[in-house]
Amino acid sequence: MQTLVTDKNYKKLVIQVSLNGLSYAIFDLLSKKVIQLNTINFGNLNKSARVEDLFESVFENHADLSQKYDLVEVIHSNNLSTFVPDALFDEDYLGSYLQFNTKVFETDFFTFDSLQSFQMHCVYIPYVNMNNYFIDKFGSFEYKHASSILVTKILSLSKNNEDKKMAVHVADAHFEIIIYQNQKLLFFNSFEYKTAEDFLYYILFTAEQLQLNPENFILEFLGKISEDDPTYLLTFQYVRNVRFLEVITQNSNLTLFEVRQHFILLNS
Repeated sequence: MQTLVTDKNYKKLVIQVSLNGLSYAIFDLLSKKVIQLNTINFGNLNKSARVEDLFESVFENHADLSQKYDLVEVIHSNNLSTFVPDALFDEDYLGSYLQFNTKVFETDFFTFDSLQSFQMHCVYIPYVNMNNYFIDKFGSFEYKHASSILVTKILSLSKNNEDKKMAVHVADAHFEIIIYQNQKLLFFNSFEYKTAEDFLYYILFTAEQLQLNPENFILEFLGKISEDDPTYLLTFQYVRNVRFLEVITQNSNLTLFEVRQHFILLNS
């Protein structure tokens, strides 16, 4: 059945999910601008409840999530992922790629995102129970892993740049380190941390392993971090060239901090 123009509202909903909560953005597909941006932390809800009940509570309190959308995308944020070059990729052995950096079970569901422009795949374990919930809510939707979006966008910004750079994407209790050079991914990993000292240790250790001199290499922050954060202040003492990733926004209602904090969501 052909979709009538009058049936379309030219809006897209993107939801980024994790075990700690979710963020979502509503896009106007014509102007490509963000209409609404919101974050819900499950810490304010009953964490012993089933995921389905937590999500139901969120949907009940945010009516805009239940509106009609032309497109719905779900982004899975966890550390259950890895990148595999095309030359080594075999769809029949997805679990074997992940067993080197995470504990996998026979009952796990494995899937992948194709990063065709960079000749690799992101293999990961999505939140199946969350996907099932969204099937009931939306019927059909697309989903991918947060690291696929993050790495794709970072690499696309490095075209024709031969300098090795480190990008650090910061969240509440974990962060990702991406080291790249002219659209080549040299290193990617996710680290959990509790203190600024933990944070700095992983950055300096990773730099050492990839022979990056803290006096020379460029470190660009993005995600949930500002110049006042202890993590930023401590890193600034030990890495000479620290700055924030330069971002461009068409949304006059969003600050640069919000654009960096929701970098993955806004670049879906």
